[in-house]
Amino acid sequence: MKKGLRFFFTHFFVTVFFILAALAYFHPVLQGKVIYQHDIAQYTGMAKEQNDFRKQNDAEPYWTNSAFGGMPTYQLGANYPHNYIKQLDRLIRTLPRPADYLFLYFIGFYILLCCLKIDYKLAIVGALAFGFSTYLIIIIGAGHNAKAHAMGYLPMVLGGIVLVFRKKYLWGFILTALAMALEIVANHYQMTYYFGLLVLVLGIVYLIDALKRKELKHYFLSVGILLFAVALGIAANATGLMATKEYADWSTRGKSELTINPDGTLKENTGGLSKEYITQWSYGISESLNLFVPRLFGGASQENLGEDSKSFNYLVDKGLPRSSALDFVTGIPLYWGDQPITSGPAYIGAIVFFLFVLGLFLVRGKHKWWLLFGTLLSLVLSWGKNFGVLTDFMIDYFPLYDKFRAVSSIQVILELCVPILAIIALKKILSNKVDLKDKLRSLKLASGVVLGLGVLLFVFKGMFDFIGPADDRLRMTGLEELPEMLRLDRKAVYTSDLLRSMVYVALVAALLWFLIKQKLKPNLAIVAIGALIVFDLVGVNLRYVNSDSFVSKRKMLQPFQATAADKEILKDDGVFRVFDQTDGFDSAKTAYFHNSITGYHAAKPAGMQDLFDYHLYNGNLSIFNMLNVKYVVQQDEDGNKFPIQNPNANGNAWFVKELKEVSTADDEIRALDSLDTRNFAVVNSEVFKNINRFDYQVDSTAAISLVDYQPNHLRYTSENPNAGVAMFSEMYYANGWNAYIDGKPVDHFKVNYVLRALKVPAGNHTIEFKFEPRVVEIGSQITLASTILLGLVVLGGIGFTFWKARKEDEQ
Repeated sequence: MKKGLRFFFTHFFVTVFFILAALAYFHPVLQGKVIYQHDIAQYTGMAKEQNDFRKQNDAEPYWTNSAFGGMPTYQLGANYPHNYIKQLDRLIRTLPRPADYLFLYFIGFYILLCCLKIDYKLAIVGALAFGFSTYLIIIIGAGHNAKAHAMGYLPMVLGGIVLVFRKKYLWGFILTALAMALEIVANHYQMTYYFGLLVLVLGIVYLIDALKRKELKHYFLSVGILLFAVALGIAANATGLMATKEYADWSTRGKSELTINPDGTLKENTGGLSKEYITQWSYGISESLNLFVPRLFGGASQENLGEDSKSFNYLVDKGLPRSSALDFVTGIPLYWGDQPITSGPAYIGAIVFFLFVLGLFLVRGKHKWWLLFGTLLSLVLSWGKNFGVLTDFMIDYFPLYDKFRAVSSIQVILELCVPILAIIALKKILSNKVDLKDKLRSLKLASGVVLGLGVLLFVFKGMFDFIGPADDRLRMTGLEELPEMLRLDRKAVYTSDLLRSMVYVALVAALLWFLIKQKLKPNLAIVAIGALIVFDLVGVNLRYVNSDSFVSKRKMLQPFQATAADKEILKDDGVFRVFDQTDGFDSAKTAYFHNSITGYHAAKPAGMQDLFDYHLYNGNLSIFNMLNVKYVVQQDEDGNKFPIQNPNANGNAWFVKELKEVSTADDEIRALDSLDTRNFAVVNSEVFKNINRFDYQVDSTAAISLVDYQPNHLRYTSENPNAGVAMFSEMYYANGWNAYIDGKPVDHFKVNYVLRALKVPAGNHTIEFKFEPRVVEIGSQITLASTILLGLVVLGGIGFTFWKARKEDEQ
């Protein structure tokens, strides 16, 4: 029992320490401030209608019309019935955001290291090294909350896997199942998928080890237990997964129906994203040295150079006021790597990098190999188009790899693996079971490799041109010498950060030498190394995410302010759509105030994307008419926005006199080039084969009106002396939208590539569209059953553990 109390209090105080560390770094949250995150501001715009509906109705709409003409809310934070795992996640993340994510990094990695039988003191150091890894802080600053959320739970999943292979079957199963369930709740399947690649590497290495040890029975038993645990964790999130899969097929992540590009050329149709889009963010091969030296390639696309820079002094010499020059160099494009833009380097820390290299020489056994191969796979795949042989193979042949963009983000696996091996290396240094000569030899080799690399980078820095993609634009400002000044600044930060990293490595190498020689106490060495790791990483992190990143809570809750144009449009209480051409396609600002045809999302509705690519970018204004775009916002020469009313908008619904038959999606979207959408509609008769009438009489008395609007329930009244086909300016989505005439269910079909249409009998009728997704109903039942089973297993595990402890005390 005493052992159990000691175990409890140790981990309790460690948890408290992590809470304090997270709050200390993000201390503005204690003043009620929140971090400004661009992506979250955009999400707030996307989810405005959904959130307003929740407040007013205490229910989920599962559909919003405010963005992209209409889409499910499955990827906008929809709440599903019986999602008790999500409630557990909220309980774990009770700290103010974003301190909650940093705490999750710490505690997740700490649990993993404990599962690897690392002493709690070293596990604290490892958790700090992982949590303060620059990339993991930068994604919080950028608003990639789902990615940060997912990264927090991945170490726990890995910890469960390790426990099972250590023959701790019960708690390994429980930790894997629970962590996997929480991981899926985080809703960033790209991170989960990349983690799966690491698990595959781990599985292969463990299989080879099992063959050598002749422990195949244990290996396959462990795999079976883990598969069941993962399946249970996934099933506890069945609703979200099933709904996401359904939506993904309808989005730009699914297979396109089209076989041609907007210019008429044949379309590359892989069933996922295009290779160009997937590899747009590809890490440069030499840029990977940012792992060791943060600003080797400039750091971020917007860096603060300050008053000591060449660029600042040049601007002042050219007559700019000091305040204006300082503003300019506060966000200067210092980055000069291969990616289009970046918020900062994927810096893991010079000390952590050095300890990882030390581990390659000092550590023996399976852990070294799966961590090394996982790191290398992550690194090489992050190069994307810069290492096309492997990337193209993965896109073409590896399941689901083509569903995810920004391949550089696969470096999250490297961010996970490197500090694990670094801490295992420290453990070996502290161990009395490792030969003294082996420790010294490994330390000398690691020091020689890492410091030698630093010397080479210093000596051969002349091989780099330090020219960035933004330099040509700077010349257009009339300041011809500014790019050259910026190039000199890039060389300066290259050198200063390189020397900085080498100093940190030299300090830790010296500490380890004194430790091995028994001239330094182990606990003091652990504290000193941990402090240096924190100073190193936090010093870099504060360049990108600091107190200046925080704003008042109101600014994030209301990230957009209505312009004069918005206020004028809001006077119109009708139901219609707005297109703000000054914001472009990738903005959710319009969706915050109005129903919009634009938005901000990584998985856009494919149909709306196609309408923009094939028609709206080419000026086909008839598309605005059929989408009921009543207002277009433009901007005058002084930058003032003003709305223009579209007199030709077709309204919410209308009768057409003729359906035009086509047989392919290509023909359907091309037919919109010259289609009079008020009187005609295009239908793919190969998809909707039950349509056998195409001509209708529409006289002046025919009318159809929207009389009641909710995002998930639309009610119309129609008057028509003749049978007709009514078109609706709403997106067609087969999986959930049901049509009713006078309360009776009827079929509806897709016209004009994206819209809904319905056959309406002669006379006066009430027409309704209700969003009633079966996926939510079915998925919630699976979720409930799986969560109950998972809960019973957890309770059983706790009960068994207490029973076992009591038995041991009695003996």
